[in-house]
Amino acid sequence: MKVAIVGAGKLGTAIAEAMIKGSNDITVMDTNEERIQAINQSLDLFTVNADAKQTESLREMGIGNYDLLISATDNDEKNIVICAFAKKLGCKTVIARVREPEHLDQLDFIRENMGIDHIINPDKDCADVIFNYITQQYALSGGRLSKDGVGVLEFEAGSISGVAGNLLKDVKLPESGLLIAAISRQGKIIIPNGSTQIFADDVIYAIGLQASVDALEKHVKQAREEKKISRVMIAGGGNTGYFLARELVEYGASVKIIELDKERCEYLSAELDRVLVLNADATDTAVLREENLAYMDAFVSLTGFDEENLLLSLIAKQCGVEKIVAKTSRKSYESLIENLGDIMIINPLNISATEILHKIRKEGVVLFSKVINGQAEFREIMAEKNMLITSKTLLDLDIPDGVLLAAVERNGETFIPNGSTKIQEGDKVLILSLLSASGALENLLSKGKSTIL
Repeated sequence: MKVAIVGAGKLGTAIAEAMIKGSNDITVMDTNEERIQAINQSLDLFTVNADAKQTESLREMGIGNYDLLISATDNDEKNIVICAFAKKLGCKTVIARVREPEHLDQLDFIRENMGIDHIINPDKDCADVIFNYITQQYALSGGRLSKDGVGVLEFEAGSISGVAGNLLKDVKLPESGLLIAAISRQGKIIIPNGSTQIFADDVIYAIGLQASVDALEKHVKQAREEKKISRVMIAGGGNTGYFLARELVEYGASVKIIELDKERCEYLSAELDRVLVLNADATDTAVLREENLAYMDAFVSLTGFDEENLLLSLIAKQCGVEKIVAKTSRKSYESLIENLGDIMIINPLNISATEILHKIRKEGVVLFSKVINGQAEFREIMAEKNMLITSKTLLDLDIPDGVLLAAVERNGETFIPNGSTKIQEGDKVLILSLLSASGALENLLSKGKSTIL
């Protein structure tokens, strides 16, 4: 598939990295020559140093022959105009990034009247994931998920005897036919292997036939009651903080936002009801003490600096805050993040790239998607002829790290696959994957040049 990505910033680069693994023909366009050079050095794709707002630039690149254009510049209005122009010039599908809150209530109008197929709002998507994490005890509704004869149960390892303290290969669940597909440990999702040790505080995701999951649930001793989140502090009053505060107030929580920029504070105070907005430096520990950080039920760090977010999260951890979320988009911090513990790290770029891949994948291929903890997703797909996933047995497939083929429905019967299983055309396949592995998963689901569109 021929894809044009306008904007070689963080999001544009993340989208390109994800889609290039799906064997797409990608062109990146940006007016900034330094950004163009940077992406040329890291990715094997075609670049254009030009302004996509100029219809002549779009014509010269032959936009009418493209299957998809994604406009991800840092200006909403520019993205809308570029998508409208590209659509008029014959591009099959266009997607615009629109971030500003004032556009939130008119997205349908923009879509319908500007000819835009899809609009993504990374800040709103990120806020939704954080809201779900801090207000629910379990990532899955009621601690369970049911889909086409397959069940997923989420429970603490310590609630069933014989699970905690063992290696995964030695764990015997009280019901047969179940697969431990993932572990949530101190805010981090892990797709385990046989040598992974399980601890009592781990949250386990077990997949199996619905009857087996129903039986396993009877062994789970802990209550399913959710703890009401009453007090939340947000460091950083950008768009994500704004959207999150709105959701939390509607939920019934008391919200404080700490924002350094005075003008932004005035905007937040005018636009948000029942939210206390403080014009202060969140990295000043005296400010955090004065605002009773230790008494918060949740702390979310959403400043524009990854380092600040990680530092503030560690301070919140020292203060005993139960639920802590930090936003970071740098892959270089992954080894550091491993050692943080009890802190949910959320990468907006992974969420946005995954959201775009969902929107452009051919209708009928992706049947279902459920993001958990902002780091992984359960996705059910319909296997199609000539997909790479149907070419070999699972043992012989080059399944990327962070991806697990968890269950298969074939001719009305559901089973847990093993190494000798070969996916067939028409199979419904439930896949668990880390969001960071979305690009690699796209390649596994590809056929020919691409299965998208």
